[in-house]
Amino acid sequence: MIDPTVVPVASARPPWLHRACIIVPAYEAEKTLPGVIADLRAAIPALANEIFVVDDGSTDGTAAVAVRAGCHLVSHGKNRGKGAALVTGLATARARGHDVAVTVDADGQHPAEEAKRVLLADRNADAFVLGIRALASAGAPRKNQMSNEISNFFISRFAGRALRDTQCGLRRYPIAQTLRLAPRGEGYDFEAEVLLRAIWAGVPIVEEPIRVLYPEDRVTHFHVVRDPWRIVRTVVVALRDKRFGLTSS
Repeated sequence: MIDPTVVPVASARPPWLHRACIIVPAYEAEKTLPGVIADLRAAIPALANEIFVVDDGSTDGTAAVAVRAGCHLVSHGKNRGKGAALVTGLATARARGHDVAVTVDADGQHPAEEAKRVLLADRNADAFVLGIRALASAGAPRKNQMSNEISNFFISRFAGRALRDTQCGLRRYPIAQTLRLAPRGEGYDFEAEVLLRAIWAGVPIVEEPIRVLYPEDRVTHFHVVRDPWRIVRTVVVALRDKRFGLTSS
């Protein structure tokens, strides 16, 4: 178990912090989003005014919550998927002058202090930082553990290196490099695909252990049958692109 009082060695203020931001992809997150935003601002005050909420076609009050909280809001007219929301957030952040983005799920799974841990995990602004969960000790449902184990096994083989968590949504992206990878996945397949493409392109990968929360009333939009197959399909396309030299470099 990670001691949340321990500050990462690399936590001295990095020179690129003023060009960093937080991206929260959100779908039907009216109940949990206020707490997520408030906690992020308390834990990372330097980015309090640089939180981008991407409302992915919600039908509840998700967008209104983001507006009331004073976040930068970007809205999809219809639900397009988590990957599409992340790409929209990254592109918007880049257009506003940001170079680094931490992505945090809107369901409250990622404690704000762990987002800070990922943000400060490496001083290299070009590093792709992966949050690494201990799903079993966190009390994650067994079906989620199995899905992640299967994804880790296959993505590690395709990547040519061992990867401990290929699906965690708490990450730090180098924005320009990530967008150049041109990932195609628009759902939960995005996170596995973009990681593979980043490794093939030589982007530095850093793994940072984090603590996550799995409350009994947590609502997830991940479908344990449909979404793993989408991940497989998207990874196969990425492998084809690599074979024919269509990956970014």
